[in-house]
Amino acid sequence: MVDRGDPAVDLAGLAVPFAGRLAATGERWEPYRLVAGDGVTVDAAGAYFGHLQASGRSELTIRSYGLDLLRWFRFLWAAGVAWDRVTRAEARDFCRWMVVAGRPVRPHWRERRLGPDVPGLASGQAYAPSVRAHCETVLRGFYDFHVEAGTGPLVNPFPLDRSRGAGRALAHHHPMEPFRRERSGLYRPVVPSRIPRSIPEEEFNEIFAALGSHRDRALVAFYVSTGARASELLPATRGGVDPGRQLITVVRKGTRAVQQLPASADAFVWLRLYQLEMDGVLPRGGGQPLWWTLRRPFRPLTYHAVHRMFERAGAAAGTGATLHSLRHTAAYRMAEDPALPLTGVQFVLGHALLTTTQLYLTPRKEEVIRRMLAHHGEQVRQAQRRARPAPAPGYRRETLDVLFGNGTS
Repeated sequence: MVDRGDPAVDLAGLAVPFAGRLAATGERWEPYRLVAGDGVTVDAAGAYFGHLQASGRSELTIRSYGLDLLRWFRFLWAAGVAWDRVTRAEARDFCRWMVVAGRPVRPHWRERRLGPDVPGLASGQAYAPSVRAHCETVLRGFYDFHVEAGTGPLVNPFPLDRSRGAGRALAHHHPMEPFRRERSGLYRPVVPSRIPRSIPEEEFNEIFAALGSHRDRALVAFYVSTGARASELLPATRGGVDPGRQLITVVRKGTRAVQQLPASADAFVWLRLYQLEMDGVLPRGGGQPLWWTLRRPFRPLTYHAVHRMFERAGAAAGTGATLHSLRHTAAYRMAEDPALPLTGVQFVLGHALLTTTQLYLTPRKEEVIRRMLAHHGEQVRQAQRRARPAPAPGYRRETLDVLFGNGTS
Protein backbone atom coordinates (compact mmCIF):
# COMPACT_ATOMS: atom_id res chain seq x y z
CA MET A 1 0.00 0.00 0.00
CA VAL A 2 0.98 3.63 -0.39
CA ASP A 3 0.24 6.77 1.58
CA ARG A 4 -1.91 8.37 -1.08
CA GLY A 5 -4.05 7.23 -3.94
CA ASP A 6 -5.91 4.02 -4.39
CA PRO A 7 -5.02 1.02 -2.22
CA ALA A 8 -2.74 -1.59 -3.70
CA VAL A 9 -5.17 -4.40 -2.86
CA ASP A 10 -8.80 -4.99 -3.64
CA LEU A 11 -10.44 -4.43 -0.28
CA ALA A 12 -13.76 -5.94 -1.30
CA GLY A 13 -12.13 -9.17 -2.45
CA LEU A 14 -9.23 -9.33 0.01
CA ALA A 15 -9.10 -12.84 1.45
CA VAL A 16 -7.78 -12.60 4.99
CA PRO A 17 -6.48 -15.97 6.22
CA PHE A 18 -7.30 -17.17 9.71
CA ALA A 19 -3.59 -17.09 10.47
CA GLY A 20 -2.32 -16.77 13.98
CA ARG A 21 -4.28 -16.99 17.19
CA LEU A 22 -4.68 -15.48 20.60
CA ALA A 23 -3.36 -18.17 22.90
CA ALA A 24 -4.32 -18.40 26.58
CA THR A 25 -1.27 -19.36 28.63
CA GLY A 26 -2.89 -19.93 32.01
CA GLU A 27 -0.16 -17.79 33.61
CA ARG A 28 -0.94 -14.67 35.61
CA TRP A 29 2.24 -12.92 34.46
CA GLU A 30 1.34 -13.30 30.80
CA PRO A 31 -2.27 -14.50 30.46
CA TYR A 32 -2.45 -14.18 26.65
CA ARG A 33 -0.04 -14.25 23.73
CA LEU A 34 -0.59 -13.21 20.15
CA VAL A 35 0.96 -15.94 18.00
CA ALA A 36 1.57 -15.55 14.28
CA GLY A 37 0.83 -18.22 11.71
CA ASP A 38 4.38 -19.56 11.86
CA GLY A 39 4.17 -20.02 15.62
CA VAL A 40 6.27 -16.97 16.52
CA THR A 41 4.98 -14.76 19.32
CA VAL A 42 4.24 -11.15 18.35
CA ASP A 43 6.41 -9.26 20.84
CA ALA A 44 4.76 -5.92 20.07
CA ALA A 45 1.40 -7.25 21.26
CA GLY A 46 3.01 -8.86 24.32
CA ALA A 47 4.55 -5.55 25.37
CA TYR A 48 1.18 -3.85 25.03
CA PHE A 49 -0.52 -6.58 27.06
CA GLY A 50 2.03 -5.97 29.82
CA HIS A 51 1.20 -2.27 29.69
CA LEU A 52 -2.49 -3.04 30.08
CA GLN A 53 -1.83 -5.38 32.98
CA ALA A 54 0.29 -2.77 34.73
CA SER A 55 -2.55 -0.26 34.24
CA GLY A 56 -4.88 -2.52 36.21
CA ARG A 57 -6.79 -4.02 33.29
CA SER A 58 -8.34 -7.41 33.89
CA GLU A 59 -7.51 -10.56 31.96
CA LEU A 60 -10.84 -10.34 30.17
CA THR A 61 -9.95 -6.85 28.98
CA ILE A 62 -6.60 -8.09 27.71
CA ARG A 63 -8.38 -10.87 25.86
CA SER A 64 -10.83 -8.42 24.29
CA TYR A 65 -8.00 -6.12 23.18
CA GLY A 66 -6.03 -9.10 21.92
CA LEU A 67 -8.82 -10.20 19.60
CA ASP A 68 -8.90 -6.75 18.02
CA LEU A 69 -5.14 -6.83 17.57
CA LEU A 70 -5.40 -10.29 16.01
CA ARG A 71 -7.90 -8.96 13.47
CA TRP A 72 -5.55 -6.07 12.63
CA PHE A 73 -2.46 -8.27 12.29
CA ARG A 74 -4.31 -10.73 10.06
CA PHE A 75 -5.19 -7.84 7.77
CA LEU A 76 -1.56 -6.68 7.69
CA TRP A 77 -0.30 -10.19 7.01
CA ALA A 78 -2.71 -10.53 4.10
CA ALA A 79 -1.72 -7.10 2.74
CA GLY A 80 2.00 -7.73 3.21
CA VAL A 81 2.69 -4.71 5.45
CA ALA A 82 4.78 -4.72 8.62
CA TRP A 83 2.99 -3.46 11.73
CA ASP A 84 5.66 -0.83 12.45
CA ARG A 85 5.66 0.48 8.87
CA VAL A 86 1.99 1.27 8.56
CA THR A 87 0.70 4.73 7.70
CA ARG A 88 -2.65 6.45 7.86
CA ALA A 89 -3.49 4.86 4.49
CA GLU A 90 -3.35 1.33 5.93
CA ALA A 91 -5.41 2.39 8.93
CA ARG A 92 -7.98 3.97 6.63
CA ASP A 93 -8.12 0.89 4.38
CA PHE A 94 -8.50 -1.42 7.36
CA CYS A 95 -11.52 0.54 8.59
CA ARG A 96 -12.92 0.46 5.05
CA TRP A 97 -12.29 -3.27 4.83
CA MET A 98 -14.34 -3.88 7.97
CA VAL A 99 -17.25 -2.12 6.27
CA VAL A 100 -16.87 -3.26 2.65
CA ALA A 101 -15.62 -6.83 2.90
CA GLY A 102 -17.44 -7.63 6.11
CA ARG A 103 -16.87 -10.42 8.56
CA PRO A 104 -15.07 -13.40 6.99
CA VAL A 105 -16.71 -16.79 7.13
CA ARG A 106 -14.57 -19.45 8.76
CA PRO A 107 -13.84 -22.31 6.33
CA HIS A 108 -15.38 -25.74 6.76
CA TRP A 109 -13.52 -28.12 9.05
CA ARG A 110 -12.47 -30.24 6.07
CA GLU A 111 -10.71 -27.21 4.59
CA ARG A 112 -9.17 -26.23 7.92
CA ARG A 113 -7.37 -29.56 7.99
CA LEU A 114 -5.20 -28.22 5.17
CA GLY A 115 -3.67 -25.65 7.49
CA PRO A 116 -4.43 -22.54 9.52
CA ASP A 117 -3.73 -20.17 6.62
CA VAL A 118 -6.78 -21.15 4.60
CA PRO A 119 -8.41 -17.78 3.77
CA GLY A 120 -11.93 -17.05 4.87
CA LEU A 121 -14.46 -15.82 2.36
CA ALA A 122 -15.85 -12.32 2.85
CA SER A 123 -19.45 -12.52 3.98
CA GLY A 124 -20.39 -9.01 2.85
CA GLN A 125 -21.99 -8.40 6.25
CA ALA A 126 -20.20 -5.43 7.76
CA TYR A 127 -18.89 -5.50 11.28
CA ALA A 128 -21.21 -3.84 13.75
CA PRO A 129 -20.45 -0.14 14.46
CA SER A 130 -19.69 -0.98 18.09
CA VAL A 131 -17.12 -3.59 17.02
CA ARG A 132 -15.46 -1.18 14.60
CA ALA A 133 -15.41 1.61 17.18
CA HIS A 134 -13.88 -0.66 19.82
CA CYS A 135 -11.27 -1.92 17.37
CA GLU A 136 -10.30 1.61 16.35
CA THR A 137 -9.91 2.65 19.98
CA VAL A 138 -7.76 -0.39 20.79
CA LEU A 139 -5.48 0.12 17.80
CA ARG A 140 -5.08 3.84 18.55
CA GLY A 141 -4.05 2.96 22.11
CA PHE A 142 -1.72 0.24 20.83
CA TYR A 143 0.14 2.64 18.56
CA ASP A 144 0.11 5.43 21.16
CA PHE A 145 1.98 3.06 23.47
CA HIS A 146 4.59 2.14 20.85
CA VAL A 147 5.00 5.73 19.59
CA GLU A 148 5.79 6.88 23.13
CA ALA A 149 8.11 3.91 23.69
CA GLY A 150 9.91 4.53 20.39
CA THR A 151 9.31 0.98 19.18
CA GLY A 152 6.73 1.73 16.51
CA PRO A 153 6.13 4.24 13.73
CA LEU A 154 6.89 7.89 14.31
CA VAL A 155 3.24 8.92 13.95
CA ASN A 156 0.14 7.09 15.14
CA PRO A 157 -1.65 5.76 12.03
CA PHE A 158 -4.98 6.03 13.89
CA PRO A 159 -5.09 9.78 14.66
CA LEU A 160 -7.64 11.80 16.54
CA ASP A 161 -10.24 13.83 14.72
CA ARG A 162 -9.17 17.42 15.27
CA SER A 163 -11.76 18.99 13.01
CA ARG A 164 -13.37 20.68 16.00
CA GLY A 165 -10.29 22.68 16.71
CA ALA A 166 -6.67 22.15 17.60
CA GLY A 167 -6.91 23.54 21.09
CA ARG A 168 -7.00 21.73 24.38
CA ALA A 169 -9.77 19.17 24.68
CA LEU A 170 -12.74 20.35 26.80
CA ALA A 171 -11.20 23.82 27.01
CA HIS A 172 -14.61 25.54 26.98
CA HIS A 173 -16.45 23.05 29.18
CA HIS A 174 -19.01 24.61 31.50
CA PRO A 175 -18.61 23.16 35.02
CA MET A 176 -22.38 22.87 35.50
CA GLU A 177 -22.88 20.80 32.33
CA PRO A 178 -21.99 17.16 31.70
CA PHE A 179 -18.84 16.35 29.77
CA ARG A 180 -19.17 15.53 26.11
CA ARG A 181 -16.72 13.94 23.74
CA GLU A 182 -15.11 16.72 21.77
CA ARG A 183 -12.55 14.47 20.15
CA SER A 184 -12.65 10.92 18.90
CA GLY A 185 -10.76 8.81 16.44
CA LEU A 186 -10.62 10.06 12.87
CA TYR A 187 -11.84 6.71 11.57
CA ARG A 188 -14.11 5.92 14.49
CA PRO A 189 -17.69 5.23 13.29
CA VAL A 190 -20.77 6.72 14.88
CA VAL A 191 -22.21 4.16 17.25
CA PRO A 192 -26.00 4.44 17.52
CA SER A 193 -27.43 4.48 21.01
CA ARG A 194 -29.17 1.22 21.79
CA ILE A 195 -31.90 0.44 24.29
CA PRO A 196 -30.85 -2.45 26.54
CA ARG A 197 -32.64 -5.60 25.43
CA SER A 198 -34.52 -7.26 28.29
CA ILE A 199 -36.50 -10.49 28.22
CA PRO A 200 -40.30 -10.23 28.56
CA GLU A 201 -41.88 -12.19 31.40
CA GLU A 202 -43.63 -14.74 29.20
CA GLU A 203 -40.47 -15.37 27.21
CA PHE A 204 -38.39 -15.71 30.37
CA ASN A 205 -40.81 -18.26 31.81
CA GLU A 206 -40.52 -20.35 28.64
CA ILE A 207 -36.73 -20.23 28.79
CA PHE A 208 -36.71 -21.16 32.47
CA ALA A 209 -39.01 -24.10 31.80
CA ALA A 210 -36.61 -25.36 29.11
CA LEU A 211 -33.63 -25.54 31.51
CA GLY A 212 -32.58 -29.11 32.11
CA SER A 213 -30.93 -29.16 35.55
CA HIS A 214 -31.06 -27.63 39.00
CA ARG A 215 -27.65 -26.05 38.37
CA ASP A 216 -28.91 -24.23 35.29
CA ARG A 217 -32.04 -23.05 37.10
CA ALA A 218 -29.95 -21.77 40.00
CA LEU A 219 -27.59 -19.94 37.65
CA VAL A 220 -30.37 -18.24 35.71
CA ALA A 221 -32.19 -17.34 38.93
CA PHE A 222 -29.05 -15.71 40.32
CA TYR A 223 -28.39 -13.85 37.06
CA VAL A 224 -31.89 -12.43 36.82
CA SER A 225 -32.12 -11.46 40.49
CA THR A 226 -28.63 -10.03 41.12
CA GLY A 227 -27.92 -8.46 37.72
CA ALA A 228 -24.35 -9.76 37.91
CA ARG A 229 -22.33 -10.27 34.76
CA ALA A 230 -21.54 -13.80 33.66
CA SER A 231 -17.85 -13.31 34.36
CA GLU A 232 -18.66 -12.08 37.89
CA LEU A 233 -20.99 -14.85 39.02
CA LEU A 234 -19.11 -17.86 37.66
CA PRO A 235 -15.97 -17.47 39.85
CA ALA A 236 -18.12 -17.44 43.01
CA THR A 237 -17.00 -19.86 45.71
CA ARG A 238 -18.92 -22.02 48.16
CA GLY A 239 -17.81 -19.79 51.02
CA GLY A 240 -19.16 -16.72 49.26
CA VAL A 241 -22.79 -17.85 49.61
CA ASP A 242 -24.81 -16.70 52.61
CA PRO A 243 -28.33 -18.22 52.33
CA GLY A 244 -29.38 -16.83 55.71
CA ARG A 245 -29.00 -13.24 54.53
CA GLN A 246 -29.65 -14.11 50.85
CA LEU A 247 -26.27 -12.76 49.75
CA ILE A 248 -23.71 -14.02 47.26
CA THR A 249 -20.19 -12.60 46.94
CA VAL A 250 -18.82 -11.72 43.51
CA VAL A 251 -15.71 -9.99 42.17
CA ARG A 252 -16.51 -6.99 40.00
CA LYS A 253 -15.32 -7.10 36.42
CA GLY A 254 -13.54 -3.76 36.14
CA THR A 255 -12.44 -2.76 39.63
CA ARG A 256 -11.96 -6.35 40.90
CA ALA A 257 -13.69 -5.24 44.08
CA VAL A 258 -15.33 -7.91 46.24
CA GLN A 259 -19.03 -7.15 46.68
CA GLN A 260 -22.01 -8.93 48.20
CA LEU A 261 -25.16 -8.94 46.09
CA PRO A 262 -28.67 -9.74 47.32
CA ALA A 263 -30.47 -12.49 45.42
CA SER A 264 -33.99 -13.91 45.42
CA ALA A 265 -35.04 -16.72 47.70
CA ASP A 266 -35.82 -18.90 44.67
CA ALA A 267 -32.19 -18.70 43.57
CA PHE A 268 -31.00 -20.13 46.88
CA VAL A 269 -33.65 -22.87 46.76
CA TRP A 270 -32.44 -24.00 43.33
CA LEU A 271 -28.84 -23.75 44.54
CA ARG A 272 -29.60 -26.00 47.51
CA LEU A 273 -31.28 -28.56 45.24
CA TYR A 274 -28.20 -28.50 43.00
CA GLN A 275 -25.88 -29.00 45.96
CA LEU A 276 -27.95 -31.90 47.31
CA GLU A 277 -27.90 -33.49 43.87
CA MET A 278 -24.10 -33.28 43.70
CA ASP A 279 -23.45 -34.02 47.38
CA GLY A 280 -20.46 -36.31 47.86
CA VAL A 281 -19.34 -35.85 44.27
CA LEU A 282 -17.94 -32.33 44.18
CA PRO A 283 -15.09 -31.19 46.46
CA ARG A 284 -16.05 -29.31 49.59
CA GLY A 285 -14.45 -26.30 51.15
CA GLY A 286 -15.14 -22.59 51.31
CA GLY A 287 -12.57 -21.82 48.62
CA GLN A 288 -13.89 -24.36 46.12
CA PRO A 289 -15.79 -23.12 43.04
CA LEU A 290 -19.55 -23.00 43.35
CA TRP A 291 -20.39 -24.00 39.78
CA TRP A 292 -19.15 -27.20 38.13
CA THR A 293 -19.81 -29.18 35.00
CA LEU A 294 -22.42 -31.93 35.24
CA ARG A 295 -20.37 -34.68 33.59
CA ARG A 296 -17.14 -36.34 34.60
CA PRO A 297 -14.42 -35.33 34.83
CA PHE A 298 -15.91 -32.49 36.85
CA ARG A 299 -14.36 -29.12 36.07
CA PRO A 300 -15.21 -25.55 37.10
CA LEU A 301 -17.86 -24.11 34.82
CA THR A 302 -16.67 -21.70 32.13
CA TYR A 303 -18.39 -18.81 30.41
CA HIS A 304 -18.63 -20.56 27.07
CA ALA A 305 -20.34 -23.57 28.66
CA VAL A 306 -22.94 -21.35 30.35
CA HIS A 307 -23.44 -19.36 27.17
CA ARG A 308 -24.06 -22.55 25.20
CA MET A 309 -26.43 -23.83 27.88
CA PHE A 310 -28.54 -20.68 27.67
CA GLU A 311 -28.48 -20.81 23.87
CA ARG A 312 -29.93 -24.33 23.93
CA ALA A 313 -32.65 -23.28 26.35
CA GLY A 314 -33.47 -20.24 24.23
CA ALA A 315 -33.63 -22.36 21.07
CA ALA A 316 -35.99 -24.80 22.77
CA ALA A 317 -38.20 -21.86 23.82
CA GLY A 318 -38.05 -20.35 20.32
CA THR A 319 -36.28 -17.15 21.35
CA GLY A 320 -32.99 -15.47 20.53
CA ALA A 321 -32.33 -14.02 23.99
CA THR A 322 -28.70 -13.93 25.06
CA LEU A 323 -27.11 -14.63 28.40
CA HIS A 324 -26.28 -10.94 28.90
CA SER A 325 -29.98 -10.13 28.45
CA LEU A 326 -30.53 -11.52 31.94
CA ARG A 327 -28.51 -8.62 33.37
CA HIS A 328 -30.63 -6.14 31.41
CA THR A 329 -33.79 -7.89 32.59
CA ALA A 330 -32.69 -7.65 36.23
CA ALA A 331 -31.78 -3.98 35.79
CA TYR A 332 -35.17 -3.14 34.29
CA ARG A 333 -36.99 -4.96 37.10
CA MET A 334 -35.03 -3.02 39.72
CA ALA A 335 -35.45 0.34 37.98
CA GLU A 336 -39.21 -0.15 37.67
CA ASP A 337 -39.62 -0.70 41.43
CA PRO A 338 -40.66 2.66 42.96
CA ALA A 339 -39.46 1.52 46.39
CA LEU A 340 -35.89 1.03 45.13
CA PRO A 341 -33.89 4.24 44.54
CA LEU A 342 -31.87 4.49 41.36
CA THR A 343 -28.66 4.91 43.36
CA GLY A 344 -29.33 1.51 44.92
CA VAL A 345 -29.72 0.00 41.46
CA GLN A 346 -26.43 1.64 40.50
CA PHE A 347 -24.69 0.04 43.48
CA VAL A 348 -26.06 -3.44 42.77
CA LEU A 349 -25.21 -3.29 39.07
CA GLY A 350 -21.74 -1.92 39.74
CA HIS A 351 -22.05 1.10 37.43
CA ALA A 352 -19.44 3.81 37.85
CA LEU A 353 -21.81 6.53 36.56
CA LEU A 354 -25.46 7.09 37.38
CA THR A 355 -26.08 8.02 33.74
CA THR A 356 -25.40 4.41 32.79
CA THR A 357 -28.08 3.21 35.20
CA GLN A 358 -30.52 5.80 33.84
CA LEU A 359 -30.59 3.89 30.54
CA TYR A 360 -32.90 1.40 32.24
CA LEU A 361 -35.49 4.12 32.79
CA THR A 362 -36.09 4.01 29.03
CA PRO A 363 -39.44 2.32 28.32
CA ARG A 364 -39.18 -1.22 27.03
CA LYS A 365 -39.94 -1.74 23.37
CA GLU A 366 -42.57 -4.39 24.10
CA GLU A 367 -44.32 -2.13 26.62
CA VAL A 368 -44.33 0.84 24.22
CA ILE A 369 -45.80 -1.31 21.44
CA ARG A 370 -48.48 -2.69 23.75
CA ARG A 371 -49.51 0.77 24.91
CA MET A 372 -49.50 2.20 21.39
CA LEU A 373 -51.72 -0.62 20.10
CA ALA A 374 -54.10 -0.04 23.02
CA HIS A 375 -54.06 3.67 22.15
CA HIS A 376 -54.93 2.99 18.52
CA GLY A 377 -57.71 0.60 19.58
CA GLU A 378 -59.17 3.21 21.91
CA GLN A 379 -59.12 5.76 19.08
CA VAL A 380 -61.12 3.37 16.89
CA ARG A 381 -63.65 2.72 19.67
CA GLN A 382 -64.12 6.43 20.28
CA ALA A 383 -64.70 7.01 16.57
CA GLN A 384 -67.28 4.24 16.51
CA ARG A 385 -69.10 5.71 19.50
CA ARG A 386 -69.17 9.13 17.87
CA ALA A 387 -70.48 7.63 14.62
CA ARG A 388 -73.48 5.90 16.23
CA PRO A 389 -76.74 7.85 15.87
CA ALA A 390 -78.64 8.87 18.94
CA PRO A 391 -81.55 6.52 19.85
CA ALA A 392 -85.10 7.56 19.16
CA PRO A 393 -86.97 9.23 22.00
CA GLY A 394 -88.16 6.72 24.56
CA TYR A 395 -85.37 4.17 23.98
CA ARG A 396 -82.36 3.68 26.23
CA ARG A 397 -78.95 3.31 24.52
CA GLU A 398 -77.70 0.56 26.86
CA THR A 399 -80.84 -1.49 26.15
CA LEU A 400 -80.29 -1.21 22.42
CA ASP A 401 -76.62 -2.14 22.85
CA VAL A 402 -77.60 -5.34 24.64
CA LEU A 403 -80.27 -6.12 22.07
CA PHE A 404 -78.02 -5.63 19.02
CA GLY A 405 -74.68 -6.64 20.61
CA ASN A 406 -73.06 -3.22 20.23
CA GLY A 407 -70.02 -2.55 22.43
CA THR A 408 -69.99 -6.04 23.96
CA SER A 409 -67.31 -8.68 23.58
